[in-house]
Amino acid sequence: MGKDIEKQIAKLRRALEHHNYLYFVKNAPEISDQEYDRLMKELINLEKAHPGFADPNSPSQRVGGKPLSAFRSVRHAAPMLSIDNTYSAEELREFDSRVRKALPTTALSYIVEPKFDGVAVSLRYEAGRFVRGATRGDGARGDDITANLRTVRAIPLQLRCPARAVPEVLEARGEVLLDLSEFARLNKQRAQAGEPLFANPRNATAGSLKLLDSKQTAKRRLRFFGYGLGEVVMDGPPSSQGQALKTLRELGFPVNEHISKAGDIEQVIALCGKWQRRREKLNYEIDGLVVKVDSFGSQERLGATSKAPRWCISYKFPAEQAATKLLKIEVQVGKSGILTPVAHLEPVQLAGTTVSRASLHNFDEVARKDVRVGDTVIVEKAGEIIPQVVRVVKEKRPKGTKAFGPPKRCPSCKSKQVEQDEGGVYIRCVNPACPMQLRERLRYFAGRGQMDIEGLGPAIIDQLVDRELVREFADLYKLSAEQLAGLERMAEKSADNLVKAIEESKSRSLGRVLAGLGIRHVGTHVAEVLAEAFGSVDRLSRAGLEELEEIHEVGPIVAKSIHAFFHSASGARMIAHLGKEGLQMKPAAGGRARAGGPLSGKTVVVSGTLEKFSRQQIQSYIRSKGGRAANSVSKSTDLVVVGANPGSKAQRARKLGVQIVSESEFLKITVG
Repeated sequence: MGKDIEKQIAKLRRALEHHNYLYFVKNAPEISDQEYDRLMKELINLEKAHPGFADPNSPSQRVGGKPLSAFRSVRHAAPMLSIDNTYSAEELREFDSRVRKALPTTALSYIVEPKFDGVAVSLRYEAGRFVRGATRGDGARGDDITANLRTVRAIPLQLRCPARAVPEVLEARGEVLLDLSEFARLNKQRAQAGEPLFANPRNATAGSLKLLDSKQTAKRRLRFFGYGLGEVVMDGPPSSQGQALKTLRELGFPVNEHISKAGDIEQVIALCGKWQRRREKLNYEIDGLVVKVDSFGSQERLGATSKAPRWCISYKFPAEQAATKLLKIEVQVGKSGILTPVAHLEPVQLAGTTVSRASLHNFDEVARKDVRVGDTVIVEKAGEIIPQVVRVVKEKRPKGTKAFGPPKRCPSCKSKQVEQDEGGVYIRCVNPACPMQLRERLRYFAGRGQMDIEGLGPAIIDQLVDRELVREFADLYKLSAEQLAGLERMAEKSADNLVKAIEESKSRSLGRVLAGLGIRHVGTHVAEVLAEAFGSVDRLSRAGLEELEEIHEVGPIVAKSIHAFFHSASGARMIAHLGKEGLQMKPAAGGRARAGGPLSGKTVVVSGTLEKFSRQQIQSYIRSKGGRAANSVSKSTDLVVVGANPGSKAQRARKLGVQIVSESEFLKITVG
């Protein structure tokens, strides 16, 4: 039986990596995304049921694992140097002259590659297996982000070596980036959640790779292109950049299809002109081209400065910009109360679209750039998607313009309850009755990832708020079909369906309710963590700061926000009113311990190595008996189970007077 399971797991792993290769390297997928997801789910379930067959390079690891507390720094076996930039054809010719002067008798050719606007990484493979991935850092050392890079499906976890010996060591260098379509999807998600938007794909990529929770990174759908080699120990190593790219492709790495070979610098310049015009047709961002001497022998003779190699240079495209007039600055209010300044512009063509609005980000940015109504401003698209004001043409400023400062009142509710974040740049309306906030919060509350109330769209919500039929979440559950049928564009049948959808949402899990409440810093993932840890809204509302902070993935800032919500009059009232209207607010099936177990309501911490359980098994066992498995000892801990070599947790338990039991005593308590 064990052998059959092992073969089945191995077969699924090979199939999933094969389909990753077809999708990302060959651009020739054979199965649908749904079929791929089905295979992945089957593998995850098998590995979960048979942990003895665990493998860190299994495709299942691409969904992410346990969050880290911090990234460790690692040294690169071969330095990751930066590349000097150039901005004109003349500077490219000067680069070519320097190369030819240093290699007067050598026949030269260049490899011209897209310069991706992402994050450079180094991927280390030993005996064909992915063992470590790191950021460029300062070139000598970078952050170890292996867990996050495992979630990038385009990165092979095992090298493909059908026609060559497996390299003893191979470091692949390349770029992690976001497709523009994926960048737009993430920002749409963030806008719906009332979160600040990513400024551009590069910032979104960098932020994704520095998340301590790889499960969250896995949701970002990052991609990868290989473009070079670091340390290599293998038979028949490549002798040129062209051969290196071919080797990377053969080993299973995606290599960009738009790489060209140029016989001289004039061909390079022609390629730069071509791609400056064509780059808008790509689904990812490039900000220039990288020009490399092809021969590794020539590269070695040319050498490098302390910062950059002498054998390559990057040509940077000028950003596409346009000048237009700023007609008005509007202040918008998000669901969390953030006041965001938005520029209304005289329509202007930019990067193939008509732009009439642009982000001003925050009021500190408005002051720093001194943006005023009536100014002529230079606009460009950040990440080719979000228009933003780059600067003001002050010599064209009309007389009598006034500086635009942060509002003293909320533009929606006119309340003076406007505050700046402590130590931050965002200004918020903190009036819980603010109509614009209520609109945005209701849209989020009703969204698919939260209460999933079908038919409760923005137009209906606007009418409900305008007519004061809904002043808080609980009011949704008091609406009648007659009231809804009186709204514009709402027929009797639609009204009945919406009442049913609202009623159905009462059975949503605790995690989804918590996600929908709009508690600052609490998104879908943290909401599920809280639901799993506490099991009921009553227990969560009674939790102290210390107890919240000890929850894995809930740090001091998030804990403070959760504590403030549940201990505020408005938060307590919101929860009470939702409960009164019949929301069940129970954990998702299988996610929380059964009620009434021998550990019901108890917080249990394990210290040391147990004989009968792994750490994951004991945590599942505690939950199955009604308890909550915590990672650290506090005043709210009820029981500490000690095994071999207990550490500081046991000492702290003694100091606090918390009950300590052995593994066998613990089993007697829970089994009887």
